[in-house]
Amino acid sequence: MFTVRTPRVVAARRLHRRRDRDETGRFLAEGPQAVREALRTGVVTELFATAEAARRYPELAQDASLVDDSAMQALADTMQPQGLVAVCRQRDVPLATVLSGGPRLIAVCVDIRDPGNAGTVLRTADAAGATAVIFAGDAVDPYNGKAVRSSAGSLFHVSVVRARDTAGTVAALRAAGVQVLAADGYGDSDLFDLDEALSMPTAWLFGSEAHGLPKDLDADRRVRVPLYGGAESLNLAAAAAVCLYSSAKAMRGA
Repeated sequence: MFTVRTPRVVAARRLHRRRDRDETGRFLAEGPQAVREALRTGVVTELFATAEAARRYPELAQDASLVDDSAMQALADTMQPQGLVAVCRQRDVPLATVLSGGPRLIAVCVDIRDPGNAGTVLRTADAAGATAVIFAGDAVDPYNGKAVRSSAGSLFHVSVVRARDTAGTVAALRAAGVQVLAADGYGDSDLFDLDEALSMPTAWLFGSEAHGLPKDLDADRRVRVPLYGGAESLNLAAAAAVCLYSSAKAMRGA
């Protein structure tokens, strides 16, 4: 049984650091839901399980290396691990590959820094039928442990694109015939007045909660979600859900 000092455990533990994830092209997926989806996708390179988890999830852990509780605690990113951690290949896809497939719906996270928000947008985009989620500019690492957990397995369902050049990404989307809509609480267009426009291939831009989207970003429209009560604004995850599902509804009816 592997311990916290076993070289393979030591190597996997390093993937808690972004630098090591970037250098190796690997990341950790924790818990039965994430491991199940990672196995289905075929990106797992190594799997660790406690003896208890192997008994509880035999269909997932049949090829796992058994580790003791201390090793699992070191591999996991949660206070109460569920006993399964997979080392996975990162799933980055070039933007050109996504665009060549004629995407209908894309979410673009611009400079967002919170990994929980990143994972939630991945999950929402997957549920709404989006083709890809683009992490643009100085965005959080989508393979951060909290982002992976928050995606609830959806990280393995949608294409993930990382692009440092936000303006170049927007230009490429528009050149491919994808309209670019910026979610902006002060936008000139009301989301619920855009049913016809939303039926077109669309990339939604979402900015950080702290700073929003850059004002000089060249979107086709800046769109606000109408607020009917006393709330000052919606958080990023809620705004993304409303916008993506509004597009999904319009596209299904087109």
